[in-house]
Amino acid sequence: MTENLSQQFNELKEIARALRGRLFIDDKKNKLKNLEMELTDPDIWKNRQLAEQKNKEAGQLRDLITQYEDIEKELKNAKINIEQSTEEDAKKIIESIRKKIKQLEIKTLFSGKYDKQSAVISIFAGAGGQDAEDWVSMLYEMYRKFCEKRGWKTKVIDESLGDFQSKTGRHPLKNVTIEIKGDYAYGFLKKEIGVHRLVRISPFSPEKKRHTSFALVEVLPELEEIESKKFEIPEDELRVEFSRAGGPGGQNVNKVETAVRIIHLPTNIAVSSRVERSQAQNRERAMKVLKAKLIKLMEETKAKELSQLRTKVKPEWGNQIRSYVLNPYKLVKDHRNKVETSQVDKVLEGELDVFIESEV
Repeated sequence: MTENLSQQFNELKEIARALRGRLFIDDKKNKLKNLEMELTDPDIWKNRQLAEQKNKEAGQLRDLITQYEDIEKELKNAKINIEQSTEEDAKKIIESIRKKIKQLEIKTLFSGKYDKQSAVISIFAGAGGQDAEDWVSMLYEMYRKFCEKRGWKTKVIDESLGDFQSKTGRHPLKNVTIEIKGDYAYGFLKKEIGVHRLVRISPFSPEKKRHTSFALVEVLPELEEIESKKFEIPEDELRVEFSRAGGPGGQNVNKVETAVRIIHLPTNIAVSSRVERSQAQNRERAMKVLKAKLIKLMEETKAKELSQLRTKVKPEWGNQIRSYVLNPYKLVKDHRNKVETSQVDKVLEGELDVFIESEV
């Protein structure tokens, strides 16, 4: 091992040692042990919601502890592996450990109330016509692949298709809402909220002109079942509409009105779900998203009671956070922190870490 590699390796060992303290690994191990003991008591399962919440907390602790212990094991084995490797391979081993430590360090910065939760992303087409709808489809694929790389599960819960077909024969999306199941999904994705701008030669322009289009991204935390149950919305403030599921509805598409749209009348906030096979399930899913929107709005406006939300809310289109330029040059630039990369294709394939980590 060269002197430089040896120094890098020792630095990683010190960072990992300090990280153990910052993450309170020993305290978390004790807490996990207590939770596991609680969950073996049959009485706790009489309150299923509480038991499931504790079980989820235990799972998050277990994953965090395992992630840290895996780094410790790698560091123990790394010295021998590095000494038996070429300098190039040794650099790769050190870089791999460095990346894993960085990913774990990011979790220490998630202190928000909902940062550990799963998330719901909605993407809406803005100015730009056909290009804007195609841009929504591109962003959907970008976030889906980002989630896939992290092992999170995604599910489309609502979508509205455009009126035209692309060259691939598919209809681009006017808007789409995606449920993302994974620990810390909201913490990682919450700063993606805002307007995303695309500049390219339009595939829909016969003159092959450069075109600019926009899409709005909204991100919500998935509420815990207990919190969702506590947050009640008066029925007279809701309008519920039913329709036939035209999207991912399975065998019952165009047969039964299973799709549900709920409008909160005081704010005009509307949510939809069409992914489930029954009205009741879609209503429950849509209500969960609506509650998350209203709770987030209450926090943003510092409203203490739901009754204070009387303003008709419109999507906020003024906050342009990132530009994706495909022509005449290639560049993705974040306007908040000036982070940029010319690797546009990789970004659109879900490699968003450089932008997301800079905002954590």
